[in-house]
Amino acid sequence: MSTSNQNSPNKLTTSTGAPVGDNQNSLTAGPRGPVLIQDVHLLEKLAHFNRERVPERVVHAKGAGAHGYFEVTQDVSRYTKAAFLSEVGKRTPMFIRFSTVAGELGSADTVRDPRGFAVKFYTEEGNYDLVGNNTPVFFIRDAIKFPDFIHTQKRHPQTHLKNPNAVWDFWSLSPESLHQVTILMSDRGIPATYRHMHGFGSHTFKWVNAEGKGVWVKYHFKTEQGIKNLDVNVAAEIAGTNPDYHTEDLFNAIDKGDFPAWKLYVQIMPLEDADTYRFDPFDVTKVWSQKDYPLIEVGRMVLNRNPENYFAEVEQATFSPGNFVSGIEASPDKMLQGRLFAYSDAHRYRVGANHNTLPINRPVAEVRNNQRDGQMRADGNGGSSTYYEPNSFGGPTESPKDRISPFEVSGYANSTAYDHDDHYTQAGDLYRLLSEDERTRLVANVVGAMKPVEHDEIKLRQIAHFYKADPEYGQRVAEGLGLQVPKA
Repeated sequence: MSTSNQNSPNKLTTSTGAPVGDNQNSLTAGPRGPVLIQDVHLLEKLAHFNRERVPERVVHAKGAGAHGYFEVTQDVSRYTKAAFLSEVGKRTPMFIRFSTVAGELGSADTVRDPRGFAVKFYTEEGNYDLVGNNTPVFFIRDAIKFPDFIHTQKRHPQTHLKNPNAVWDFWSLSPESLHQVTILMSDRGIPATYRHMHGFGSHTFKWVNAEGKGVWVKYHFKTEQGIKNLDVNVAAEIAGTNPDYHTEDLFNAIDKGDFPAWKLYVQIMPLEDADTYRFDPFDVTKVWSQKDYPLIEVGRMVLNRNPENYFAEVEQATFSPGNFVSGIEASPDKMLQGRLFAYSDAHRYRVGANHNTLPINRPVAEVRNNQRDGQMRADGNGGSSTYYEPNSFGGPTESPKDRISPFEVSGYANSTAYDHDDHYTQAGDLYRLLSEDERTRLVANVVGAMKPVEHDEIKLRQIAHFYKADPEYGQRVAEGLGLQVPKA
């Protein structure tokens, strides 16, 4: 339910002045979507948001990258027909970009922030991008809230300072963020290096095999270097003395032949389980229990080559979760559905309509399309080839065998929230899994982050969320802030 006062004359509107009826939920075909392109408010928010910064990335501006390869180590062909996963021993070249999320291009590497984990596989069927983070969940579960969320992480429009009031006001009014907030404020909120953290696809995706049978899938990259994190005081010292610490560490490790590696595992869920699982499997603020859906090994990623030119390769690299190959498809995850549009749109703005013709983004598969002209068209621009389809002159034509697998949709088109609103069980389970020392540091990090908040109302609202996840969690945060857990 929206927290805005429905009787207030101060109505939220679109850029043309039309009132916005729902700013919390995208317009979907039934409760599970997919998201409808007729949701003009969602498209306007995302399109405008992508154009708010020039020229650096709106999010994930500060990052480092490396080349490498992905090698299949286990047969998963019964789950997916994706060619690059088709046989054990097959190697596919890839490029990865690690990043912080909220900071600007010159910000410090060792801040408390999620880390981007974006992988581009140069497959024979075209590029496949897996654009994830170092956490298995996210702060929100509907893309319509993404511009608002990131605004809270950026700078105040008057003071140009970070604004903890906005951060905690938004989180306290968006209880779905609690799981990710708990991870962020834990020891894993500041990785020691990019090499010493896991990576996750975070979203649920769909794999389809050669017989057309589908399964739901989640990706887990497990670091072979082991998990290491930074103490908050050490991280602050490094931020002041070497703000490019993670960038330097990755480059130096590869330069001296200490090639970092990750094992890729997946969780597989039968399609029909989505209707009965105790959490909505498409809600990116939730995880699937590994007891219910164990990890299955897929392959190994090794980074063995540094970029020759940072701008040409790392800065101009463009990733989109919409870059699929045959055998891998989207799910009804509402956050994912919004990203399918927003990421490619951001690249068309930031780098240009022809960003995929740049060497770092160019697929190894031959490109045959009717896209012509545009700024910075540096290739042959299609020459004299046929530039439309259908045609009678031997130009490229559609490939019916590569259509996505059909899926059923039902219900009324409406701005619909997820059916499940349990934002506390998994956050509480995570808190209880931590050791006493880890809990102490988690609470200290939360208290330290919330102390600058100027309004007790915001603090109390957030304390109530912690308490619902675990009474001890809420009580300890309240005590740290010199407040009482709200009686309600």
